[in-house]
Formats: sequence, C-alpha cells, structure tokens
Amino acid sequence: MLGTSQAGNVAEVTMKVVVREGATTLSHRVIDRLRANADVEMVPLDEGVADVIVDLRVGDHDGLARRHSSATVEGEALMEEVRRVNARRVVMLSSSLVYGPHVNSRIPITEDEVIRPEASFVFARQLSSVEHVLDRWRRGSDDRSVAVLRPTVTMGLGASSSLARALAAGSGRRLGDEEPPAQFLHIDDLAAAVATVVVSEYDGVVNVAPDGWVPGDRVQALLGRRWQIPVPRWVREQLWALQWRFQRGPIPPGLGPYTTTSWVVANDRLKSLGWTSSVTNEQTFVEGTESPWWASITPKRRQELALGGAVVGIVIAASAIVVIGVRAFRRRRQR
Repeated sequence: MLGTSQAGNVAEVTMKVVVREGATTLSHRVIDRLRANADVEMVPLDEGVADVIVDLRVGDHDGLARRHSSATVEGEALMEEVRRVNARRVVMLSSSLVYGPHVNSRIPITEDEVIRPEASFVFARQLSSVEHVLDRWRRGSDDRSVAVLRPTVTMGLGASSSLARALAAGSGRRLGDEEPPAQFLHIDDLAAAVATVVVSEYDGVVNVAPDGWVPGDRVQALLGRRWQIPVPRWVREQLWALQWRFQRGPIPPGLGPYTTTSWVVANDRLKSLGWTSSVTNEQTFVEGTESPWWASITPKRRQELALGGAVVGIVIAASAIVVIGVRAFRRRRQR
C-alpha cells in the first residue's frame, strides 16, 4: 500500500486509519501522534475505506453528556462505521471502571480479571456491553481483531473530565477509615498508549495506568486533609453528596463505591508493547486538580448556585424584615 509522506515522498503505508473522535484534547493528541507515524495514513471519517477504526467516543463520558447520548448508542454507531469503511480491526477506548470496585479483586487488577462493573453505575455497565459486542464481532471472522484500552482515572491541566474530577474529589474523604490506594493517568500518556496499540496491531484488552499507585493517606496529604473526625457512614455519604453537588457538579449515580474500594490496575501488558508512562500518579493528580473548585462547576450548576444564592438572600432579607417588624411591634406594646 502506497501513500505520501509529510515530506511529499512516496512511502510504504502499513495501515489506513480512521478515528471516531470527539472535540476533546485527547482526540487531538491521538491524531497528532498517528499522523507523525510514517506507517499510518489518516483517512477522513466520512470518505473512503480503512484498515483500522479507532473509537474515542464510546468511552468519552463528557462527550456523551454533551451530545445527550450514551455508550450504548455510540457503540451501535461504531459498528455501523466499521461496516461502512470495511475495517478489519477496531481499537476502542473503554475504561478500567468496567472491572468494578470489589473487595475480593486481586490488586493490581490484570486484564484477565472478569469485568464486574458497579451495577448502579450505568456508564460502566454500558461500556462492558459494548466490549462484549465487539468481542462477538471479532469472533465472527478469523481476519478481524479488536483492541480495547481500559485506562484508569485520566487527568491533565485543563483536560480533566467531570468524571475524573468527581473521582479525584472523592479520593481521600473516608473520614475515620483507611483510604484505598488510587491511580491517576496523564492525558499525554493515554494518547501515547492509544497510538502504541494502533501501530503495534495488538489484539486484546490492555490496561492503561502509570507505574504503581498513590496510597490513600498520601492522597489525603495531597488534598491537604491532615486531620480526620470519625463519623457514621451515613453522615459521611451525606457530606460527600452535598460537597459533590455544590462544588463539583452532579456526580453520576453509582460512582461512590469507586471511591471507597481499590480498583487499581496493572500495566505490564502495555509496557511489553514498548509504552512507558512519562508522568507519575502524584504529578498527574496535582496537575489535574490544581484549578480552583469553582472553575470545574458546570454552567448549569453555576446557574443553580446563582439561583440558590438569590433564594437564600431573599429568605434572609425576609427573615430580617420579620424580625425587625416583630421587635418594633413589641416596643409599641411596651409603651
């Protein structure tokens, strides 16, 4: 297969690749890395055929919310695109959330672990369903292959999703309890992982995470929480709900268990493909959470807070008027 290099020379092209992207920082970085590879020819999504289709939409939680879509709907669209471009290979970005937060999981979790997403977390359940659909498609012909990337919590300066921010906000908050360890993957390392899997023609599941993890007490230190007050679990959960609602925007139902049980993953399989992490867990966490909490509030939540503040102001003003009126009335009666 022949193609034209960036220098204008005719070169051998190993594969034609089409990317189902979202308008995200990750998409741009993945495409830039693939374009820089001489063995890859990027094909526009709406024209031609391709050997490989790279999907970055199904696992894009914020993108799904913006489009009022779901992982299930995007999974169906992915399969339609696979048939349209006649791709024989699919690379899909999923999430390590599909493993679920279970106390009996072997830590770190490897790719051989059975996926058991939290039943109340719809997004993770839908991702696991799409993975099963792709696996059935792969087994339908010997010349098909599927690579599924399962990254841990992914963050970066100005590039942390609402889901990642919610998980980071939930870390280090188990007042009076031992904190589970956590992992934080830099968005640049995730982009490099996607490119590595595409170029290596890997077939199968691969976790994406930095080396090791951050102990729970260290997460607390990074968050500046150095003292704890033992409180009942139900009180703690109510405090979480209030803080997430008013500081980090709405938190998806079912995400809570992921902040109370360890689900850190192993990265040995990805490293065997030549990938290495360039940013540590702690560096990523600090970079991804250094913006003030009000900067991460969604526009809808800001409007709700503004309206809530106005209501509170009206209530306070009305209460003050009532108090003043009652005092004035009492003074008159005393005279």
